[in-house]
Amino acid sequence: MTEQSAPTTAAGGQGSTARGEQTRQLILDTAMRLFRERGYARTTMRAVAQEAGVAVGNAYYYFGSKEHLVQEFYAGTQREHRAAAAPVLAREREFAARLAGVLHAGVDVLSPYHAFAGAFFKTAAEPTSPLSPFSAESSEPRDMSIALFREALTGSTAKLDDELREELPELLWLGYMGVVLYWVHDRSEGQVKTRQLIDGVVPLVDRLVGLSRLRVLRPVTRQALALIHTLRH
Repeated sequence: MTEQSAPTTAAGGQGSTARGEQTRQLILDTAMRLFRERGYARTTMRAVAQEAGVAVGNAYYYFGSKEHLVQEFYAGTQREHRAAAAPVLAREREFAARLAGVLHAGVDVLSPYHAFAGAFFKTAAEPTSPLSPFSAESSEPRDMSIALFREALTGSTAKLDDELREELPELLWLGYMGVVLYWVHDRSEGQVKTRQLIDGVVPLVDRLVGLSRLRVLRPVTRQALALIHTLRH
């Protein structure tokens, strides 16, 4: 086993930091491979360290637990999601086109992991699991995702109720979680049904957002937002 040391801040620290980042990425990439090959439950930190060629202590230096590895995976996919959505957000101004672009970009980024997504879901679906997208431990990737949906909205020409504008990014994120859940269980070739779901739902969301400005629907909008606040707190 090749034992790689943790980064230092002494002279030549930049080189040490670069090596440390390489080691960190190696451990993460190895863990993702083992999750695919063996499943989440059967992959241990010791196995990850052995496959990566690092000491077990070093693996724990970078990632305090197997859950921390998954949280880093979550954050990494969110960064990839933003990068993948950037072209459509730079090009489009219509809300529907921007929303569809963000949703499809999310599926694009997740696609390589479809084979073992179900194993993650079994753990993440547990309400007390730190891997749940609603957990305190998942707050960073969750906030990153909500910020992306906020960007999709604020950069668009959409006109909507002011109170809904504030809450809509989080609602869109919740909808995205529904899309991801469908994608996890989608056994169609290339998960084409998930793509069809996105293409079918986006025009409906776009229309509902536009209708929120109608005076006759404002009481319903307020009532729905009040319910959301109640459930959140």
